[in-house]
Amino acid sequence: MFGSCSSRSSNVDPSITPSKPMILILLGPPGAGKGTQAALLKDTLLIPHLSTGDLLRDHVKRHTSLGIQAKAFMDNGKLVPDPLILDMLFERVSHKDCAKGYILDGFPRTLPQAKAFQARLEQHIQPLVINLELSDNHIIERLTKRVVCEQCGSTYHLLYSPSAQEGICDRCQGKLIQRSDDSVEVITKRLHVYHEQTAPLIAFYSQKNLLHSVDCTRSKEKIFADVVALLPSTI
Repeated sequence: MFGSCSSRSSNVDPSITPSKPMILILLGPPGAGKGTQAALLKDTLLIPHLSTGDLLRDHVKRHTSLGIQAKAFMDNGKLVPDPLILDMLFERVSHKDCAKGYILDGFPRTLPQAKAFQARLEQHIQPLVINLELSDNHIIERLTKRVVCEQCGSTYHLLYSPSAQEGICDRCQGKLIQRSDDSVEVITKRLHVYHEQTAPLIAFYSQKNLLHSVDCTRSKEKIFADVVALLPSTI
């Protein structure tokens, strides 16, 4: 069932440990602000923000058994199988810092991944899935007007947060440029992949009454307040 975004206070006491871990899954198209909200939730709830990409790179770098298996697929130009990624994820969440829960951003990405993840969870634990809603038109406007400093990496938006001097970074006076992957063509392709692969997860989690949607056309602070209002009162 879809939850109300204003049903409770946004004051969260991270010192209170819930009776079972809180698993937060952030869904949404590229540019919806998943990374921003994940960082805010991590700092507020004091639970890890996990990236399966980071886990994969870490295992490969440390030459773990899982990393060696994954590298064999990568060296042959193949995708790392979902069961191997899940093994890495569940190995990571067995650590003490995940006892209260963890945040997933960018995983699951496909319907088979979502089904496999659900199958691996303990029966009494269900994730809270938050869909960050933003239309394609908003995403294209948001990302195509984003510029970054080629020296320090600071990010600006030509409409919402421009630099004081056009084309010049406020922090280091470096030149502001548009990244190649922020072009209309690239963003349109990324949105096509999202709608084809990831959007079906919305229906999957909705059918399980695990999905809540948040309007992301507003400021990150208002979005965060709505996200926190969806958290159980035991958090």
